[in-house]
Amino acid sequence: MKNQSESSANTQRVALVTGANQGVGFQIAKALAAQGYSVYVGSRNLNNGEKAAAEIKANSQAIQLDVTQPLSISAAVTRIEKEHGCLDLLVNNAGISHAGKPGRTLEEITEAGRASTASLDEVRTAWETNVFGVIAVTQAMLPLLRKSSAARIVNVSSALGSLTWISDPACWARDHFGIVYAASKTALNAITLAFAIELEKENIKVNAVSPGFTATALNNFQGTDSVEVGSREPIRVALETDGPTATFTGPDGLLAW
Repeated sequence: MKNQSESSANTQRVALVTGANQGVGFQIAKALAAQGYSVYVGSRNLNNGEKAAAEIKANSQAIQLDVTQPLSISAAVTRIEKEHGCLDLLVNNAGISHAGKPGRTLEEITEAGRASTASLDEVRTAWETNVFGVIAVTQAMLPLLRKSSAARIVNVSSALGSLTWISDPACWARDHFGIVYAASKTALNAITLAFAIELEKENIKVNAVSPGFTATALNNFQGTDSVEVGSREPIRVALETDGPTATFTGPDGLLAW
């Protein structure tokens, strides 16, 4: 099997997007496929992933991937290695805003995330996906990414994870900073930097991106931007093959860590 760096000019770029069966992840996967990438549409529920891939049509295929399950991750690695031998782009998009009762309003989710009262079980569950899941998937996919001549990792974060922004008394979202979701995105940003610093010498670029306040299942569809609008910056970063590393951007440009 050829190393991707030896044959990248003659092969289709390969991407994996986690949590790609809906929302921002679906839009990213669709855009990548439209640009000629062979896209793995990651989904905890394979049927949902297959429906998404069928809607995207060309250049996409569903892959069962639960970022909290080691066996699911290793099976995904084995399949991608067998079918393509490498991975050019990993988009860590899978995330959850809470682990409580489904259908709660954004206000109820915010209240449940208060540092003084948040359920530790809910904190652990959210961080298992948003933080540990990203570490696990990234570590597992690194051998395949290292076979690419221009590997990139994009972590879908949130402006709520910006400690600089949230600590500003004038920040409109300050009251929404809790320890379930928001702090998990702060941790994700730190993980992004850690991987970026370590992998820079290997020319593997790692960046974090915020979709903005997008109406998705993550916030019970209470965001102010459509999923199409919110996906623009994540799509731009995902498609940028010659950009910088160790950046955190949102719809309006660079964000402070």
